Amino acid sequence: MVDIVFYPDELLIQQSEPVEMFDGELAELTDEMIAALAPAKGIGLAAPQIGILKRFFVVHVPDQDPLVFVNPTITESSLDRFDYEEGCLSVPGVYAPVSRPSVITVSAYDAKGTPFVLTADGLMGRVIQHEKDHLEGVLFIDYLPSRRRSRLIEKYEKPLTQFWRE
Repeated sequence: MVDIVFYPDELLIQQSEPVEMFDGELAELTDEMIAALAPAKGIGLAAPQIGILKRFFVVHVPDQDPLVFVNPTITESSLDRFDYEEGCLSVPGVYAPVSRPSVITVSAYDAKGTPFVLTADGLMGRVIQHEKDHLEGVLFIDYLPSRRRSRLIEKYEKPLTQFWRE
């Protein structure tokens, strides 16, 4: 099982490097990340959140199959936006509304190195944007006005252990 890196760990604010090897290790790691989502009550997890500064993440939204995004690029974003309350496994217990484009198109590779393009809206589109931000060293709280962010962080207490393990 993978271990989550918690805010304010410096790994969370660094940019990730492209994945160059599509091998069994990458496939195994993304499978472990997907398996970690349900017990953590999460729907997305990026490599920096488990201490790996590489450009990949996994998404598993309700009623859809899990997806792996390696070296993703958002190629299109709608001009219309919507606000939605976000949270993050690396900042547990902190939630705030974030404004993001309503529809995006992303190009990426799966864990085997097969390229794909996906247009996503709703929860899937939002999670892809959130996880892609992790690859750039950006957290959802970075979108908040500084005063609001400061108030939320004052109340935040970093977990001492993995909070979902039994």
